Amino acid sequence: MRIENARYTLSVHDPRKLPRGSVPEVAFIGRSNAGKSSALNTLAGRRRLAFVSKTPGRTQLINFFAIDEEAFLVDLPGYGYAGVPREVRAHWDVLVGEYVFHRETLAGVVVVMDSRHPLTPQDLRLLDWLLPSGRSVHVLLSKSDKLSAQVGHRTLVQVRKDLARIYPGATAQLFSSLKRTGTAEALACIEAWVAAQKQKAPAKGE
Repeated sequence: MRIENARYTLSVHDPRKLPRGSVPEVAFIGRSNAGKSSALNTLAGRRRLAFVSKTPGRTQLINFFAIDEEAFLVDLPGYGYAGVPREVRAHWDVLVGEYVFHRETLAGVVVVMDSRHPLTPQDLRLLDWLLPSGRSVHVLLSKSDKLSAQVGHRTLVQVRKDLARIYPGATAQLFSSLKRTGTAEALACIEAWVAAQKQKAPAKGE
């Protein structure tokens, strides 16, 4: 799988219009300004694959990026946004909820958190909301270049310890879009999820 071949395919605003799933999908979600779009761009080696904005809550759609015909990267609307009407937030919750809880081809969810402020109340609410879905979760602690090596290591150890209690089975790593730190580790996780989902697929058609 060559993730650098990822290309924009479509955007969805209505959960009833989600495309028919046929290949594994890996979704990305993160609190506003956590660096989700930058992480997607870095992993794909593309400068503007996903839109990067300094305006919180700018991503209001589910965006699909095809990797050849093997998988999709899926950019989910951010959470923890401010200054957005309540009815819009409610719609986002329905849209994301329908996708995360019922999408058969969803292989796992990458949760992007700012390494300087991980596991905020919004992050904890998201993980609590995700838990009943049973989805595999991998946390990218973004902007790790802002931390010293010592602080970064200490943060990672603490987050992994907390995740073991909050979301058993979830994994975490340090990541920096600026310095591309952690890219290989994140790609290995995504590729493993895609491979595992492909192995499951035949059983569903039997």
